[in-house]
Amino acid sequence: MPIIQHNPADLFPPYRAYSHAIEISGPAKLLVISGLNGYESDGLTMPESFEEQGDLIWNYMGMLLHAAGMDYSNLVSVRTYLADPAYDEQNVQLRLRYLGNHRPALTVVCCQLLEPKWKLEVEAMAAG
Repeated sequence: MPIIQHNPADLFPPYRAYSHAIEISGPAKLLVISGLNGYESDGLTMPESFEEQGDLIWNYMGMLLHAAGMDYSNLVSVRTYLADPAYDEQNVQLRLRYLGNHRPALTVVCCQLLEPKWKLEVEAMAAG
């Protein structure tokens, strides 16, 4: 199942770790991952730092992908909600660490999150 990036030259250049559009061709399964936050596995405690919360979230995403027989390269769309725009660069660095050269479609939204201690929440779609 090919995953094709679309970044037309007449459109503004894509941001880092990003594609303007992703096409999924042929028969495929679709995995929709709900918004993940940075709670520890006990569901009660959460690290203070953005990076620690982000690492937990991306590791949880990896576990869900693995459960579906996929990995990060199957991600076709990632939506990140940041509690503060000041976290943007740290967020980019997380994506680069976990995605390498893979460039899914991407949206980042800055907003008030449900819990004040959350620094970010991430949802995604993967196809395989």
